[in-house]
Amino acid sequence: MSINRKQFQATFKSKVVLEALKEQQTLSELSSKFELHPNQISNWKKQVKESIPDFFKKGIIKKTEQKHEKLTDRLYKRIGQLEVELDWLKKKAH
Repeated sequence: MSINRKQFQATFKSKVVLEALKEQQTLSELSSKFELHPNQISNWKKQVKESIPDFFKKGIIKKTEQKHEKLTDRLYKRIGQLEVELDWLKKKAH
């Protein structure tokens, strides 16, 4: 016999977690408001708190990746240009 777990959308989870982070209501109030178990809210809140540093790191990583891509593109263009010049010089030498 399989147990079907209830799946929650990310927008719903974020709404619940934001309310929990505000700490204007207790967990029991939030659990009855959103019809969830208090442990579920606590788990989601914990997950968000743990992932916040990664959220800010991703911005830094994206900027670094963009700089790396620009440099790589520029280097590939230069390599292509040098190959064309080399081929031209080889043809002239013969």
